[in-house]
Amino acid sequence: MAHTVRPLEASTWAAFAELVERNNGVFGGCWCLGFHPERARRGPVRRTIKEDRVRTGGAHAALVLDEDGVAQGWCQYGSPGELPGIKHRRAYEKDAPPRPDWRITCFFVDKKHRGHGIARAALAGALDLIARAGGGLVEAVSEVTAGRDAPARFLFTATVELFEEFGFARGRQVGGHAWIMSRVVGPRPPEDGGERGFEQA
Repeated sequence: MAHTVRPLEASTWAAFAELVERNNGVFGGCWCLGFHPERARRGPVRRTIKEDRVRTGGAHAALVLDEDGVAQGWCQYGSPGELPGIKHRRAYEKDAPPRPDWRITCFFVDKKHRGHGIARAALAGALDLIARAGGGLVEAVSEVTAGRDAPARFLFTATVELFEEFGFARGRQVGGHAWIMSRVVGPRPPEDGGERGFEQA
């Protein structure tokens, strides 16, 4: 299955919104706002807040489109100021690591398209977009799944194993199965077109 990754921005907002609405707002109305400063806001205003952030450059994600140009998933990333929410915050802050330049906070894949490499394509796309934006220290808090049955609905931060495939190293454990993951991404020149293709093996 061919995947194209594009940045979430004004030109791709409609594709992103269609994916969210197709999935009941994602987790009953999250609208991928759960790690932003406005995460406590509730109700339909969440859609408006997310759209405003996207259109003003205050939200970033690698949006994965299928061969028909329909969005099927994403990986959200951004600066700590843009994404101050942290999974397992209390344990994280007991011995906080160096402040990262970027955080990768959440993934979402349409229910009918899971198991087709979309999360992997989204992570690759996010790291590519981070590199084009100058690179730096990238952090995530993710879950180990090896040797246990982990329901997919709880893996919105993806898996430690996936991050390790992309060169991330485990730092400190902050939950029963959660680890701080990090790696440095080098800068790369911006490319024209703003999209990247992937083929599912």
